[in-house]
Amino acid sequence: MESNNDYSYNFKSILAQSLAMAGPCFIQAGIGIEFTCSTIIVGALASDKSKDVLPPLTDEQASWLGSFLFLFTPLGSALSSLMLNRFGHKTCMILINVPFLVSQIMLFYANSVGTLYVCSMLMGLSVGYSGGPTSAYIGEVCEPKLRGALMSVTNVFYYAGSFLFTLIYAFTLDWRLTVLIGMSIPIVNIVILFMTPQSPMWLLTKGKSLKAQRTLAKLRGWPSQETGSSKEFKEMIAFTSTAVHDNDDIEKDEKGATSSWGQLLRPEVYRPFRLLMVYFFYANLMSGVQYGPYLLQIFTDFGAPVNVEFTLAFSVLLSTIGGILTIFFISKFGKRFLTLSALLICSICYIMIGLIGVYWTNSKPLTAWLVLIFFLTTIFLASFGIMPIAWILLSEIFPMKSRNITCSAGTAFGYLMTFFMIKYYLDFSNFVNFYNTFTIFGISGLFGAVYFYFYLPETENKTLQDISAFFK
Repeated sequence: MESNNDYSYNFKSILAQSLAMAGPCFIQAGIGIEFTCSTIIVGALASDKSKDVLPPLTDEQASWLGSFLFLFTPLGSALSSLMLNRFGHKTCMILINVPFLVSQIMLFYANSVGTLYVCSMLMGLSVGYSGGPTSAYIGEVCEPKLRGALMSVTNVFYYAGSFLFTLIYAFTLDWRLTVLIGMSIPIVNIVILFMTPQSPMWLLTKGKSLKAQRTLAKLRGWPSQETGSSKEFKEMIAFTSTAVHDNDDIEKDEKGATSSWGQLLRPEVYRPFRLLMVYFFYANLMSGVQYGPYLLQIFTDFGAPVNVEFTLAFSVLLSTIGGILTIFFISKFGKRFLTLSALLICSICYIMIGLIGVYWTNSKPLTAWLVLIFFLTTIFLASFGIMPIAWILLSEIFPMKSRNITCSAGTAFGYLMTFFMIKYYLDFSNFVNFYNTFTIFGISGLFGAVYFYFYLPETENKTLQDISAFFK
């Protein structure tokens, strides 16, 4: 997978690409808010002490509210896959904000559990719709040596959105006021996206070569023709031409029976897709998404003498710091090393939480502090070496001819996986015992580390062409 991908760009190129990432960054901040909404609402309505017009939620209602978002993400992903080729990344990224904004307005005025469910569904559509356009856009507009770092920046905005949302709630203790303040994110993002350039690759597939060349030059800081812009544009033409030609061959050879979804059966597509699904599973497991909507109650169950609302905000701050560190360390250590080391440490921490919670019960508050520290450690490391890399891989491991559909499908299946993990976590926890869930998940993580040791390639600083060739 070695390739000479140094196009000799200067600082202006880095600045131009960073500005182009503003829209995807604010989309990720919005997704962070959408994911955190259920945690705050479930925690706020969990007890009889709640002064809200809504009654306290039962366990069944809490599980549905926490998981509905992920159930409807596949529908959003399917919609984006149908619209992405036709309307392009920019238009689709603008549309992401519409159901998000509507859901926040409805949440602010919600007076029934049914309305909360509908809002969660709308947020699911928004999150699912975002996966394909943003991941494909980042993969196509960033040069190879910056792709990992800039994708990590968008993940930092995801954590930053969650952190600010939880911090506002920790101070106000009013989830409706918190939602009202959060409405500013989609409004600002729509304004930013109107000024965001289209993907040069998408423009090429639509036959707009002159506009594509100008857009690429803009994204590379208007370099001279002697530098990498001309070379990269020629490679881009060859890459997109091959993709279009391959799609035509598929239709001719199989007499139209193979749609875009049928490309998932081709080795260079299903092999990275299989790897991505396994990665999403362990990224979800080790980052604790199954605990997400119930974090306020989980921090209470740990028993440490802390303010649970500020502990929630602090845990998201740790995730934000981890995401920032990813930007600086991913190019130095690579995705394989960060994945394997973070996965191993998180697995050990989970196992320790389970063992302490079950077998060392007579030394509180010492044990309460230990399990809390171990849990916060997993949150930090998962945001540093696992979860951001999952989304980076989504943006770069698929071939051009199927990237739009596979990014959307990968997002859909990843979030559907999250739905089942959250919806049935309470049932699983009641069946095996709260602390035993940590032991089981930790042992599973060790098996995941073995799998990635053999099957996860290093994609850092590799061109999309190099990565596609690896999976053939």
